[in-house]
Amino acid sequence: MRQGIFGGVLACAIGLTVIGAPDRAKAEADLLQENVDFAGMIFHLQTGVPGLIVGAVQDGHIAVRGFGETQRGNGVQPDGDTVFRIGSITKAFAGQMLAEAVVRDEVAFTDPVAPLLPGRLGESVAGHERIRLIDLVTHSAGLPREVPREEGPPDDPFATITLDAFADWFDGNQLQFQPGSAISYSNFGFDLLAAALSSAGGAPYSELLAQRITGPLSMDDTGYDPSDAMRQRMMTGHAPDGSPMPDVPSNEVITGSGGLYSTANDLLHWMAWHLTDQEPHAETRFLDHAVYVRRDGKDAIVAMDESGRMDGMGLGWVAMEATAEHPFILQKAGALQGQMSYIAFAPEHDAAVFVSINQFDFSAAYAMGEFANELLAQLSGF
Repeated sequence: MRQGIFGGVLACAIGLTVIGAPDRAKAEADLLQENVDFAGMIFHLQTGVPGLIVGAVQDGHIAVRGFGETQRGNGVQPDGDTVFRIGSITKAFAGQMLAEAVVRDEVAFTDPVAPLLPGRLGESVAGHERIRLIDLVTHSAGLPREVPREEGPPDDPFATITLDAFADWFDGNQLQFQPGSAISYSNFGFDLLAAALSSAGGAPYSELLAQRITGPLSMDDTGYDPSDAMRQRMMTGHAPDGSPMPDVPSNEVITGSGGLYSTANDLLHWMAWHLTDQEPHAETRFLDHAVYVRRDGKDAIVAMDESGRMDGMGLGWVAMEATAEHPFILQKAGALQGQMSYIAFAPEHDAAVFVSINQFDFSAAYAMGEFANELLAQLSGF
């Protein structure tokens, strides 16, 4: 067993095997909570960010703890019900939405995206080399990270991310590489994916997400438009200088790349679903945990290794192959409006970890990935 800064706490798990089953389950849950409390406290002290939320799933048990403040100076400690923006973790939901659409026979992974896109955008995409749905969800479509656009107003900065802006790019530019030949991080590609899945499903993407994922899993605090009750529990993001950042609206286009709000409790419940083999949607889960594109042999890898070396891409998930130090991991990081989060799980070891901080602090964000991956490895018995 690894003996990092949390190794001593984990080592006492050996003693749990001698007690009765009901008591053992409680002891295991208590130990997981103690581990999350201790690890989170140390990490919060190390980073100094205004607020931090840490959660974990292990063998069906869930633990979560908040540290610091939801906004610097407000005295409100975050917890499992605190609402925040999950940024690009939204992409992992888009990957699951693609798996669900495949299970429903609405699309196939290798379908070209152009026929699924509306009007001028579909025509513009059709004028290029064929981009498949699997290319979009694995960052392998040859698209830039962001679509070039005019700046939006300060209170609505994403307003200029539109389907027309996407079409303008395709009309005036070549793909950056042949689809499938390289991997380069692209928000642009995931918003195209969401538009295509909306068309295939015959409804707005946000409605399909609620019908197919968040609704069946009772993730009532996960969505694109927070309710008044959710806003009462909102975490404030902070700029690199520590100043609070405003919460700004997501538009109807960035639904695939990064528009979701959620809570640690909802996300850990989602992780618990990923770590079971039960319904609902067991076939979707099977597809969602596969690795579809390998790093080996690609012409270039761009902006994919920030939270751990990417060995391959799943459906929005970054795959890290098993080593002597950690198990096979599927992970995703996200950042938006001064909030940075990371989620990772080990499908073969029934363990998952989630971490969120409320400041654009990139040294803390890199440390967050290392911290979470180490904790996940320890929960997995490494």
